[in-house]
Amino acid sequence: MLSTWFTPLVVLVLFKTALCQQYILNSEERRYGVLRRFSVPAIVPDALKVAQAHDLDVWRATDSFLDIYSPPDYPLLPDALGTIPHTSTQISTSVPKQLRSNLSWNLSTLTNTSFHDTYHPLQEVESFLEQLVATYPNVTRLTNLGHSAEGREMFALTISSGEYKNAKKKKKKKEKERKGRTPRESEKLGFVIVGAQHAREWIASSTSLYLAHALVANVSETYSMSSLLDHFDFHIIPVPNPDGYHYTWETDRLWYKNRQIVGPYTKCVGLDMNRCVGYKWKATPVERDFNLTRGEDTRPREPVNPCSHWYPGTRPFESPEVNNIANWIGILPNVVAFLDLRSYGQMLSSPYSYSCKRLPKDAEDLMEAALGASNALKKTGSLCSLLYPAPGNIVDWMYAREAIKYSYVAHLRDTGTYGFLLPEKWIRPTGEETTGLIDYLSRFIARNDGKSM
Repeated sequence: MLSTWFTPLVVLVLFKTALCQQYILNSEERRYGVLRRFSVPAIVPDALKVAQAHDLDVWRATDSFLDIYSPPDYPLLPDALGTIPHTSTQISTSVPKQLRSNLSWNLSTLTNTSFHDTYHPLQEVESFLEQLVATYPNVTRLTNLGHSAEGREMFALTISSGEYKNAKKKKKKKEKERKGRTPRESEKLGFVIVGAQHAREWIASSTSLYLAHALVANVSETYSMSSLLDHFDFHIIPVPNPDGYHYTWETDRLWYKNRQIVGPYTKCVGLDMNRCVGYKWKATPVERDFNLTRGEDTRPREPVNPCSHWYPGTRPFESPEVNNIANWIGILPNVVAFLDLRSYGQMLSSPYSYSCKRLPKDAEDLMEAALGASNALKKTGSLCSLLYPAPGNIVDWMYAREAIKYSYVAHLRDTGTYGFLLPEKWIRPTGEETTGLIDYLSRFIARNDGKSM
């Protein structure tokens, strides 16, 4: 009897020992990059130019500080930056392997589900979407947008309760007096939300999933937004960069681009999906050997290096993911709002991104809506002015080419304490505050369209 009891005990001890050895192995294999913060306001603009000239990974740029990340393979700074006072922090690029289960998610409730308590790899995101559609079949449907560069399927979730029911009587009367109608007064408005185009911005995809759940949740739940479905159809792409997102779970937590092969003789892969869209796209020239003291170039400009995390590709829409997204949004009816979720910075940005000198013709309405909605975040302004110029940005395309008037980029939590490595305990609070942003924007847009909410 003793041997019967002892055998499983030995197996258990060996199993635990193996786990400990695996954990130690993972720790030994862990690699670290360096995050540097330059916080002397007077030198931030020049430091940013140097960083861009050398294709450095700029995490955050503000009037008062600049965050620059150096990956493990490139730990040193250019001489022009190395002598400037700054602080340094080691950042792990490894992802701890975790066993997860979706058996207890219980998507019938937003408040009590465990799903939004943690980040999820790609297969669990897809499982969540499938379960959400199965739980709320009357208001949800999944659309396959096509395939990524590595052949993964891309999914969009549409949440709609059917036809718009509350068109004003006076508008109905006017409809009888004319053959056509402009705008579509009796139809619902379309609202598009896109998750993390940049693979490492996990909180953006997690927030898009929280918003999807809030839109189908019972109206009695605290953060439910299901009442908005009387006036809006929501179209959500939680993971627009499935290859890059998967790579952040398997290899490099801080990977930025997609995983596209960009040329037969190029050692690097991937391009920046948010510089690949066809409005004002260009293969951005980069300043080499920028002289910090004189403020001028010392060499002619050269094309962006394909190894740069800002690499825009060789032509607009070269990324199949970006092409799939643009084609699908282009056929959606009556879309009036577009929100690109990103991290980090807690700010709401409007077009344009390609130039800080251009303002959209709807700038007044865009800013009026943004100022009210930004209570959920921190700052408002054009994307270029709050960050830096970035041609080929998706928000510019949606506004200028798809004529989506209320087009924004929402940079979510935080303001730099954790950056792209926001702890899981902030997933739900970030989702909750973003429901306030969506709710305000939706109501503002509906009122301006003559619909009472």
